[in-house]
Amino acid sequence: MTIKAVRGFKDILPDDSLRWVTAEDVARGIFETCGLKEIRTPILEKTEVFARGIGEHTDIVEKEMYTFTDRNGESVTLRPEATAGIIRAVIEHKLYGKASMLKLFTMGPMFRHERPQKGRLRQFHQINCEYLGSQAPLADAEVIWMAWKVLTSLVTSSELLLQINSLGCPKCRPLHRADLQLCLKNLAPKLCPDCRRRAKSNPLRVFDCKNEECKRILASAPLVKHYLCPECSIHLGKVLDILEAFGVPFVQNPYLVRGLDYYVRTTFEIVSPDLGAQSTVAAGGRYDGLVKALGGPDLPGVGMAIGVERLLLLMDIQECRLETNLFVAALGNEAREEVLPLVKELREEGIVVEMTYEEKGLKAQMKQANRLGASHVLIIGDKEIEEEKAVLRDMKTKEQQEISFKEIIPLLKDLFAGE
Repeated sequence: MTIKAVRGFKDILPDDSLRWVTAEDVARGIFETCGLKEIRTPILEKTEVFARGIGEHTDIVEKEMYTFTDRNGESVTLRPEATAGIIRAVIEHKLYGKASMLKLFTMGPMFRHERPQKGRLRQFHQINCEYLGSQAPLADAEVIWMAWKVLTSLVTSSELLLQINSLGCPKCRPLHRADLQLCLKNLAPKLCPDCRRRAKSNPLRVFDCKNEECKRILASAPLVKHYLCPECSIHLGKVLDILEAFGVPFVQNPYLVRGLDYYVRTTFEIVSPDLGAQSTVAAGGRYDGLVKALGGPDLPGVGMAIGVERLLLLMDIQECRLETNLFVAALGNEAREEVLPLVKELREEGIVVEMTYEEKGLKAQMKQANRLGASHVLIIGDKEIEEEKAVLRDMKTKEQQEISFKEIIPLLKDLFAGE
């Protein structure tokens, strides 16, 4: 009997792995230009890290975490998100004392026991960044810009929509919460079971319900935007102004909330209609009280996460295939020996080069080049060796040109510069 992977856990196969690494490399490059440093935290944490950080009455903590008691009788949890664990590490190692502002990123797997479907697995992967130590609207806007920049470096921006909202602060949120709970008390009989439960323990989360009937009923519920204090209103306005200056398009969505209790003020999602129900590709927001809630100093913070699986799905839909730069078609043993040093040198220059490992004719090798998505094919056979010239074929235009052996390296370096 064949043993299969656990439901909701997926193998990352070689074709996906190549695109995976490319997405991570794009993110890493953007983060480094903004001065972020990488942190890697354990995938297993004490349960209280997430119960205190995310919120005991969130769906994640109540229903979705992989929590168990270890052999020492301690409750531990596979991380369902990255931020709380990063904050725990920052507090434990007193990283906050080493810089006025911490700018960190991490990449890796998260775990939630949800119903698996397209774009939602029980082991999923995220690219995260966190800014700690600044309340400035510029920090919010820069985090959002980084998420937008990573995504639009890999997929077309026309298929992405940035939604943004403010959830207020401890000063103005209680007023909204009281009025919302009063409203929900009257609406409760008409709402779904989840919304009735949330109405008592975590009322703001009712706006995150995907039930269309609940959405219709909640259209009359009071929105937090009408309760924002002057400071929160000014903060949101400045964030929006900076996003405009950065050239990032957005829409305000007053119904936007997140499934984590620690968010205050700015919250955002980048969604794509191409992904159906699981449309959120990136999301995040400000969490000024989280460091203090986990036992650290009262440091403000803002962060974001990109869902790697959903990003790759979007790349598939938009046919953003990562291509081989060059396929070398060597015809015969002598040609193979001739091209091996060439292939080595081109690869050392950072050019993605493929060739066949078996004896094949030109037609079979051209088919292989097509399957690999090669943009160009370099053809070398007995005739080419005798004349010391190779044939370079553009696979898109089908045009061919002869180039001398001495010209191959500089010509191809220029051709693939920046790719």
